[in-house]
Parts: sequence; C-alpha cells; structure tokens
Amino acid sequence: MTSLQAPAARVPLYLSILVALHVAIVIASNYLVQLPIKLFGFHSTWGAFSFPFIFLATDLTVRLIGKHSARRVIGRAMLPALAASYVVGVLFHDGGFNGLGALAEFNTFVFRIAFASFAAYVLGQLLDIQVFDRIRQRHLAWWLAPAASAVIGQWFDTAAFFSIAFWHSPDAFMAANWVEIAWVDYVIKLGVSLAFFVPAYGVLLAAITRWLRPVPPVAVAP
Repeated sequence: MTSLQAPAARVPLYLSILVALHVAIVIASNYLVQLPIKLFGFHSTWGAFSFPFIFLATDLTVRLIGKHSARRVIGRAMLPALAASYVVGVLFHDGGFNGLGALAEFNTFVFRIAFASFAAYVLGQLLDIQVFDRIRQRHLAWWLAPAASAVIGQWFDTAAFFSIAFWHSPDAFMAANWVEIAWVDYVIKLGVSLAFFVPAYGVLLAAITRWLRPVPPVAVAP
C-alpha cells in the first residue's frame, strides 16, 4: 500500500487531535499501571490493555500524514503527557482520589513513574515510527508494518518503563515483581495489538482511504 495523502489544510487539525489522544492514553495508562491484576497466575497491570491504543494511532499517523508529522505529534505530546501524568498520578495514587492537597507536596515515587512513562513513550514511539515507515516503503503486506513495529516498539517501551519506574523502587511489591510484570505486560500488549489493533488498523485504513479518495466528477449528458 502506498502512502495516503491527507489534504494539507486538514493536517493541523489531525495533529491537534492526535496530540490530545496521545496525552489522554499516556495519562490513562499511568493511572492503570498502578492497579495490579493477576492473569493465569502471573502478575500484571491494567495498563497493559490501554497503552497499545497509542501504537495504533501512531501507525495510522505515519500512513496518513508521514513519519515527520508523526514525530511532531510525539514532540508536542511528550511534555504535556509528563506533566499531566504526574498530576493525575498524585491525585489518584493507589487508585483512590487523594484530594487537591496532595499536589502541595512533591511525590518522588509518582514523578519517577511519570518520567519512566515519558522516556518509554518517546523511545517506543520513535522506534515504532522508524520500523513502520521502513517496512511500509517496501510495499509489503499491509499488516506487516504495524505488526513488526508493535513487536519492536512495545518491547523497548515496556523494558524502558518498568526498569526506570520500579528497579529498586520504594514500592516493595513492584520492586520484587517488576521483571515478571514487565514480561507479562509485554505479552499482553503484544497479544492485544496483534489480535485486535492490527486488524483494527486495516479496517480504519480502508475507511480512511475511501474517505480521502477524490469523488469522480459526474458526467453530464450533452
């Protein structure tokens, strides 16, 4: 499949929507990663189910308006996502609302999680863009680029996030289990991406292609 060409006048609107979407997903994931779950006897978090949405949005961005614009989305979203993630993390630490007064004192634990998310987001998304674009340009099967970029991008994202956030963490549970949780999260995110988001990418790409395709002029009878 070749690149789609979105109308130039619409690109600023697309960028604004995508930046807001990326920030929202990062905030939600930073909150959900604080909520542990057990799957088939393994420790994980709810964040494993929310973060793959970002890879779907990024891959569609590269296809729709190119990798340079996708990098602009990352550049614009990363600092607001860091700040908002910290605020939400402090207000809802441990899953409960702590009141606005919690913001009066700097929370190093939450900031470490927010910074880990920031670093993992930038690394994972830039790798996702690079891998996706390289494979896409070779005009291979439509599903190969999003699948390969998910495998590579999410591995680095997951490894960076958990190692920065929870290695020697003051949270005893996460400090003891972060390697297991990271592996389980990666498997879950990859499974969700390959089973649901890659097909969703195909459906959305087909819909966007039809939407952007110029309507042929109607022939007028002489």
